[in-house]
Amino acid sequence: MELGLKDKVIIVTGGSKGIGKGIVSLLAEEKAIPIIVGRNKPSIQKAIAAYQKIGLRVGYVYAELTKPEQCEAAVKAIISEYGRIDGLVNNAGVNDSVRLDNGTYEDFMESIKRNLAHYYLMAQLVLPELKKNKGTIVNIGSKTAETGQGGTSGYAASNGGRNALTREWAVELLPYSIRVNCVVVAECYTPLYEKWINTFDHPEEKLKSITDKIPLEHRMTSADEIANTVAFLLSSRSSHTTGQLIYVDGGYTHLDRAIDNK
Repeated sequence: MELGLKDKVIIVTGGSKGIGKGIVSLLAEEKAIPIIVGRNKPSIQKAIAAYQKIGLRVGYVYAELTKPEQCEAAVKAIISEYGRIDGLVNNAGVNDSVRLDNGTYEDFMESIKRNLAHYYLMAQLVLPELKKNKGTIVNIGSKTAETGQGGTSGYAASNGGRNALTREWAVELLPYSIRVNCVVVAECYTPLYEKWINTFDHPEEKLKSITDKIPLEHRMTSADEIANTVAFLLSSRSSHTTGQLIYVDGGYTHLDRAIDNK
């Protein structure tokens, strides 16, 4: 299917690793112009070098997303260099384990800044461009907003906020034909996920206990599978889809995990 993304300038926050990298790679293959925005300079430089080696066009701007002035400078730099912005993928965030029982108010608010506030800020900064171009926004969310996880109040609250903002923005931006959707992730094996798994005494057993509960094929979702859905939502092929929370999770969030389909 031709997605019609050629030459579309699309910002992907946290686009140098994990799910973000999968999204950037697919967009570049589709001849869009994905722009990585993030703070991890070594990771971004490594990713850009790899894309250049195989002839894919990917841009980047360094920015600490919790710093409004850096976000504003990043968006201005992108408009200056590319002349337009057609889409935004709010992806950056981290499951930072800010608990209720032993967390602090300050830690909780910092988690909201790391995981939710920049979704709002980046959307607001690119909005004038999206209005001009009838652009699209895709937020990346997590099942924790719906299922809970335990021990991660800040991250769960942030993801609830991502879901709510998706619906709110979809309504607010209807007059401009700007579509807003959210791709909700459950168990996707990324470098951050691997780091978390390795905190357990028996990581392989822990991983198996999780994948055994994923209804479809008892396996993790891949970053490529997330990227496929994101690219579709960014494209004109999903031209009448907005305000949707789309779960790319092998049925993990909603299907009965007691199903035995081995």
